[in-house]
Amino acid sequence: MKNLFIVFISACLLLACGNNQSDLDSNGEPKELVIALVSSGGDSKSPVSKALTDFKAYLEIKLKKKVKFYNTTDYTSVIEAIHSKKAHIAYLSPFSYVLAAQNKDIKPLVVVGQNQQPTMYYSVIFASRKSGITSMDQLKQQSKQLTLSFSDPASASGHLIPFEYLNSTGINPDSNFKQIVFGGSHISTVLSVTSNKVDIGCSTEPTFDVLLKRGTIKERDFTILWKSDPIVASPICIRNDLNSAFIEKMKQIYLNIHIDNPAVFKSYIGTFHKNPSELTYISIDDSLYNGIRKIANSVKDVALLKNF
Repeated sequence: MKNLFIVFISACLLLACGNNQSDLDSNGEPKELVIALVSSGGDSKSPVSKALTDFKAYLEIKLKKKVKFYNTTDYTSVIEAIHSKKAHIAYLSPFSYVLAAQNKDIKPLVVVGQNQQPTMYYSVIFASRKSGITSMDQLKQQSKQLTLSFSDPASASGHLIPFEYLNSTGINPDSNFKQIVFGGSHISTVLSVTSNKVDIGCSTEPTFDVLLKRGTIKERDFTILWKSDPIVASPICIRNDLNSAFIEKMKQIYLNIHIDNPAVFKSYIGTFHKNPSELTYISIDDSLYNGIRKIANSVKDVALLKNF
């Protein structure tokens, strides 16, 4: 795992060295707005793809300029897109935001909230039906015979939080399992476990909601072994080298979309949340993620990233 993080740091630092401003016009606004995000899977006809297409059309009308989504398979690629100035806005996980923010070139814009409070979600550790593991005690006793899949190296719920929890119980993820892999995404990790290709997985609770809603998995396919304390929701971030008026304009677009175009808002939010009619986007501050920073600095391998 240590080598994986060194590669991660090196790649991001290399891309961050660029200073290409050609993506901005003379006013410091994007010539074409590029939004980087991790693909949630599915084809162009999936609910998420349709929701993003509708949101793109909405943004183009509001901004009077072209908008493009830069879909990636992991948060590392989203961070790279921001640092190399290939994207202007990034949809990040809490941990990937903490990693990216160390370069001081982005700021959190908004987050999904309810009653002006950020929504929360949970990390889970779960087992395949075939493994026969039904409790954390069994996992600890049999870990040497089990394969474990984290989701994304830069994911809070799919890596950082369960890594820290396993450590706290005396299970060293680097040495106490038969094999450790990264699924690359939350969906891939859940599918690997529910199809019995991997014994144990670490992901986020909303991923199960999405896949169960689609009918992709069944509740009998897995057993939840552990659920974390609440984790603050994932931020939508923006490069802070953009024109300040444009940054404020983008913030207001997100803050008001549930009023200006509730159908577009509910279409996207409803693919990840059970109660979209009760949700809005709300403004957030960087300090909201200090808890994630504290956890990252407390885990031996992750602390390597503090100089990134």
